[in-house]
Amino acid sequence: MDQRFFARNRRKLYQKMEDQSLILLYAGEAAHQSADESYPFYPNRNFYYMTGIAEAKVIFAAEKFNGEIKETLFIQRADPWMARWVGETITPDQAQEVSGVQSIELLDTFDSYIRGQFDSRVYKHLYLDLEAKSWEFTAKPANKFAAEAAVVYPYLTIHNLYPVISNIRVIKEPEEIEIIREAGKITADGIKNVLRHAKPGMREYELEAYFNFTLKSQGVTEFAFPTILASGFNGTVLHYSANTGTAHDGDLVLLDLGAQHQFYNGDISYTFPVNGQFTARQKTIYDIVLRCNQAVTNKIKPGVAFKELNAFTIQFYTEELLKIGLIEKPEEIRKYYFHGVSHSLGLDTHDVGNYRDIALTPGEVITNEPGLYIPEEGIGIRIEDDILVTDSGHDVLTTGLPRTTDEIEAYMAEHHA
Repeated sequence: MDQRFFARNRRKLYQKMEDQSLILLYAGEAAHQSADESYPFYPNRNFYYMTGIAEAKVIFAAEKFNGEIKETLFIQRADPWMARWVGETITPDQAQEVSGVQSIELLDTFDSYIRGQFDSRVYKHLYLDLEAKSWEFTAKPANKFAAEAAVVYPYLTIHNLYPVISNIRVIKEPEEIEIIREAGKITADGIKNVLRHAKPGMREYELEAYFNFTLKSQGVTEFAFPTILASGFNGTVLHYSANTGTAHDGDLVLLDLGAQHQFYNGDISYTFPVNGQFTARQKTIYDIVLRCNQAVTNKIKPGVAFKELNAFTIQFYTEELLKIGLIEKPEEIRKYYFHGVSHSLGLDTHDVGNYRDIALTPGEVITNEPGLYIPEEGIGIRIEDDILVTDSGHDVLTTGLPRTTDEIEAYMAEHHA
């Protein structure tokens, strides 16, 4: 991603700032796991979106006075000894090149920078990303700083940047869309590799390994979320991800998975028979889900709200399941369909932003994932695509997969001959 992308994002943010204000954004740190091990580090997505920096501990500051902006990045001091153990940290030149921020300081000067700012200037506003999903949410550096600042500088008005940046992220720029499209392509390639090697009796994690191999061989090192690879009854559990079961002859296998490419996510759900042949009953249910998927896709356009897509899905399923006798009255539909049909997609798989109660806008990328789950029959089917909302309608970003029952059977027969 070019530094101009991140600079544009920052300019959008500055337009929403009051004068006499200070912004602080934190990259974050890897959480401790056990003994001398830490969990893998993933940069705070709002921080990355504004800077392009994907390194732990880095802090971004921006001052706004008289309409003028001064930006500073605080990076770790080079440590030759630690570099021999874990590698080099980002250099000032690299930080400038990636982010477009020209003023680069060392992290161990950050405290004196803060003291100097509040000692020498009259600030009225402090802006921080104060994401918190619940009361029990573990406090992050920004939240801790806000708590301390409220005591030391009680005259400041503290603003939460989380919803502000989240809403900016809803509309994707062209370069983001192309990265998401590539993430979808890599994901689809991985699914086809699973289809080529699937056979009855395989463990779910064996099938998963073929997906993983495809991603790794294309340079993808991270996943959009823990892979769901569920056979038989396991496919009726929405977020099953143990992937330890066995795909028996006659089972359907439900995949919900995605490659993460340059921090952007693909998200595809796919269902196929492990032996290469759908039963008549499986075909009936699969065709209902596929037709629902296609019908929802056709409804996606500017001005349509998420809740409309889900209401349409419920009505579609209600009519279809009444026809085949799976339900006897409309209120029973939630027994077999119990999740939403769509969510926003981007740097987070369930991407951020206040989009659920407002109309779709060109530039949004959303999913379309109707499913049906019949535990008593061991049938779980979900079909998902990633879709760009365009000026005139939509553009399906996830293509190239066999989707109908005939196409899936033909593809598996060709590669299992």
